[in-house]
Amino acid sequence: MIVHSWGEVEYLQAREKMQQIHDRAVADGQNHLILCSHPKLFTVGRDENGTFGMATVQSDRGGSITCHSPGQNIFYFCFDAKNPVKFYKKVLLSFEDFFIKYLPEVFYDKQRAGFYIQNRKIVSLGFRYSKGVSLHGVALNVAVDLDFHAQINPCNLKGVVPTSLHAEGLVLSEEEVNSAIVHCLEKRFDDAAI
Repeated sequence: MIVHSWGEVEYLQAREKMQQIHDRAVADGQNHLILCSHPKLFTVGRDENGTFGMATVQSDRGGSITCHSPGQNIFYFCFDAKNPVKFYKKVLLSFEDFFIKYLPEVFYDKQRAGFYIQNRKIVSLGFRYSKGVSLHGVALNVAVDLDFHAQINPCNLKGVVPTSLHAEGLVLSEEEVNSAIVHCLEKRFDDAAI
């Protein structure tokens, strides 16, 4: 697995760079993981037609509206996904491994595609697949401004509110979280870091 650490990057710039990494993954057959964060913005998935009372940026991923901001760790996957179901399951298991170790009350809800503690959403997922390689990925709230995130219902789900690792009492740095998640992904994908 080749890991690309970008730090904070504007969403549209990241999307353009992710497409370049995707092209590289198609060509070299390697799994490429991008670690980054975005300035404050709202993005909507390609099939979302709702209006939300605030400016949004259209994305070509699946899913509804998602909030991004500093303090949220983004994991973009340009991975071999010739079998998208198998790929997605490994992603879920990797994040489950992380939460079992650090915050075991977190669970994955298949009906609402995300990770939750009760009605509090801590992880959003949205993928697209092209030429047998995945695009987009996972957003994990580490230490976000919850007032900003609470302007929307996460993924347009009624009765769901945002939360973060810090809000749930788990104080890890963004770097510690990235390191732990990368380790979980390496184990599940059998893919030692390059």
